[in-house]
Amino acid sequence: MARVVKYPGGVEDGHVITDVPPPSAPAPDAERLRLAQADAGEQDWRAWGPYLSERAWGTVREDYSEHGTAWDYFPHDHARSRAYRWNEDGMAGVCDDRQTFCLALALWNGRDPILKERMFGLGGDGGNHGEDVKEYWWYLDSTPTHSWMRWRYHYPQAAFPYDELVAVNALRGRDDTEYELVDTGIFDDDRYWAVTVDYAKASPTDMCVVVTVANRGDTAERLHVLPTLWFRNTWAWGLPGGDRVPRIVGSPAGSGSGAGSGARLLGEHWVLGQILLEGDGDPVPLLCDNDTNAERLWGLPGRSPYPKDGINDHVVNGAATVNPDREGTKGALHYVLDVPAGGQRQIRLRLTRTAPPPGGTTPPPADLGAGFDAVVWARRAEANHFFDGVIPAAATADEALVARQAIAGLMWGKQFYHFDVKRWLEGDPGSAPPPAGRRHGRNSAWWHMNSFDVISMPDPWEYPWYAAWDLAFHCVSIARVDPGFAKSQLLLLLREWYLHPNGQIPAYEWAFGDVNPPVHAWAALRVFEIDGSRDHDFLARVMHKLLINFTWWVNRKDVNGNNLFEGGFLGLDNVGAFDRSAALPVAGVLEQSDGTGWMAMYALNLLDIAIVLAERDSAWADTATKFFEHFAYIAAAAYSQGLWDDEDAFFYDVLRLTDGTMVPLKVRSVVGLLPLAATTRLTARTLHRLPELGARVRWFLANRPEYADVIGARRIGPDGRQQRLLSMVGPEQVVRLLARMLDADEFLSDYGLRTLSRAHLDKPFTVTLGGQEFGVGYEPAESTSGLFGGNSNWRGPIWMPTNFLLIGALRDYAAFFGDDLQVEYPTRSGVKRSLDEIADDLSARLIALFTRDGWGRRPIYGACQLFQTHPDWRDLIAFPEYFHGDNGAGLGAWHQTGWTALVADLILTLRR
Repeated sequence: MARVVKYPGGVEDGHVITDVPPPSAPAPDAERLRLAQADAGEQDWRAWGPYLSERAWGTVREDYSEHGTAWDYFPHDHARSRAYRWNEDGMAGVCDDRQTFCLALALWNGRDPILKERMFGLGGDGGNHGEDVKEYWWYLDSTPTHSWMRWRYHYPQAAFPYDELVAVNALRGRDDTEYELVDTGIFDDDRYWAVTVDYAKASPTDMCVVVTVANRGDTAERLHVLPTLWFRNTWAWGLPGGDRVPRIVGSPAGSGSGAGSGARLLGEHWVLGQILLEGDGDPVPLLCDNDTNAERLWGLPGRSPYPKDGINDHVVNGAATVNPDREGTKGALHYVLDVPAGGQRQIRLRLTRTAPPPGGTTPPPADLGAGFDAVVWARRAEANHFFDGVIPAAATADEALVARQAIAGLMWGKQFYHFDVKRWLEGDPGSAPPPAGRRHGRNSAWWHMNSFDVISMPDPWEYPWYAAWDLAFHCVSIARVDPGFAKSQLLLLLREWYLHPNGQIPAYEWAFGDVNPPVHAWAALRVFEIDGSRDHDFLARVMHKLLINFTWWVNRKDVNGNNLFEGGFLGLDNVGAFDRSAALPVAGVLEQSDGTGWMAMYALNLLDIAIVLAERDSAWADTATKFFEHFAYIAAAAYSQGLWDDEDAFFYDVLRLTDGTMVPLKVRSVVGLLPLAATTRLTARTLHRLPELGARVRWFLANRPEYADVIGARRIGPDGRQQRLLSMVGPEQVVRLLARMLDADEFLSDYGLRTLSRAHLDKPFTVTLGGQEFGVGYEPAESTSGLFGGNSNWRGPIWMPTNFLLIGALRDYAAFFGDDLQVEYPTRSGVKRSLDEIADDLSARLIALFTRDGWGRRPIYGACQLFQTHPDWRDLIAFPEYFHGDNGAGLGAWHQTGWTALVADLILTLRR
């Protein structure tokens, strides 16, 4: 007997499962117990997870071209036929934390020219606004141990319009909107497949998998479903001792170990051991090799007569390209499902490590019946119980849905990242040497890096590589559910195989030497506090490495030694009139308000860490006084050397020419707001417990009165004792600067703070330098500028990370001033509110980007009716990279559930 049930949690769909009762109640905090076991090394519940990237083609790691043209060197058309060197990709995929094996889903609607094995999209040259995926899928759920996960994809039943998407986008310029899959009309009349994949772990290396395909159309349709298991190619590169080849053997139902077994793929690997993928029903096992089809790509003989695209060619074209002996390194269970209009079919799979090395025995039939159901029921209920303890009861049902899907995106965004830069620069012994220019080109100064880790990525398709400052923001939200993983991620980029010997933190694979904002210390403090302020060992380990990194900043990014900092684009590409990372249009130095603000904030973060550590180990007291003084020098320099414009009440970048002339670049942008984030408090309790610091503060005020504006403010705190404000924006300046920030005609929008003042819509900033005119104007949506490749935009849209930092700054000021400081909100409204009230309202505005408004519409989806009103789409949440500065529509990368997942933290804080 079968029945339709509703899966609790996330977006609910009807699924047919065996009729077994759910457990009476989940085990108390079962997911937290698994986390504790993983952190203690008792059971490695994180060993298997969704660590398979969704795009490996078009990445730097796979690029061996002379001029770094990654998208041309390894295009989408090669992906099905060409073995990857450094990683793998797939849909709804999982792998082990060394990516020895991979499991992912392939689909075919009977009309496409190729199997749907990976998501399609366009690169920077093909998309009119840069890299852009042209498909729709969502991460609906995941616990931090990946004991329960859910993924959803909408697959057209008509032939996928690959050529149309390429051709139309090629005709559009930066002034045009992007041409998306929904614009082709392919989802009209609901002719698509809703494909849901659920994972439930019975043990760390035993996963129950449910694939549900629902025909949303009004006619019966056929869908080919191919769960695919393969080994990452480690044998083709000519590395010493690396030529051993694993194998997968396929067998049809009933032939594995008796009549009770389903169809299966049995893999054998000398390190992993034996791994089994078994499916119910009667699929046909198809086997080939995860080796390049060199004949198709280059007209050359290949390693295998049944290469990587063998299954594709066999299913789509009926070619004899799968091994008749059912053996290889890549295998699929080929299901052909006929589904009536409005109906659905379900596949059960079990992926299990059945024996350690050397394996050899034939495993018994996998349990795909009652035991399978019990695991799925239990893990789903435990996931709901876990999130009940994470998401406050005061959150609305819609807010809870958004928070849970945001966390799911973070969890699914973990990717196995392998990159030995020295090997990449030199080339593999079994391959042609890379062009000589590579030795002096991209990342050549980072030859020491050797990554082999699971890392939180900004976006598994558009950003399938880590970015240092993105990662710091990820960790703050991750710490809400898995502080152990968050701490390990922050420590990872500071380890000696990542941190440059000179102390620089690597930025991202396109250019490890680019400079990202120094937010690691801020994130470490946040994670430490979220975790209960108890892991002092973590904080000390972070501190030791950050001391090296801070010194790198002081030595490398303060050219004039005047405590004003440069840094280049600092993550804010396209925010200025010219590219701040490129050579300046005139001889001089660009002294940056954001660079200086970041460094003032960095000094205060390190001061706060040193204070925490000094209360347990007095040896850190000297470090606290060092960063107290260094903050004072940086903050005061911003005023004495021209970054603060008192008439405009704003911080500006200043171009200091070689003849000593100063040219203020009067762009009112987030660059001038970020100094607000450089603030902290010194309490009487702290100064009492650290008398050296207290004495130094008193000496400084007595002997260096010029620093009183940034360290001199005092008032009585909530505990009745004196506290002192350290802030780059002093009490007199903060009200004036907030008047700019909270002005609806400038930065304040209905959905948060814009990146560029809306005043620049009518009055763009222009400046003439070296006989050339440069300018920047407010653009609420995609940038029309070609700066930084034109694929990013800080010229007006709303960005989550800067909003998050500024909201945090307001709360820090509120902790000092209390309700005594109230400002007009919005500016000129005549209504005054406390800073905490303003922080709450700004948080609510950002949350409102994702939640349904009074008309039932989510601002992120703009004017797209399908996403706004269709019951099968409207509760599937995307997490865009940034948002339209006026109407909140989502822009940029569509799955940037890295820093955009900060919305979950905002919900948890606002509804606490």
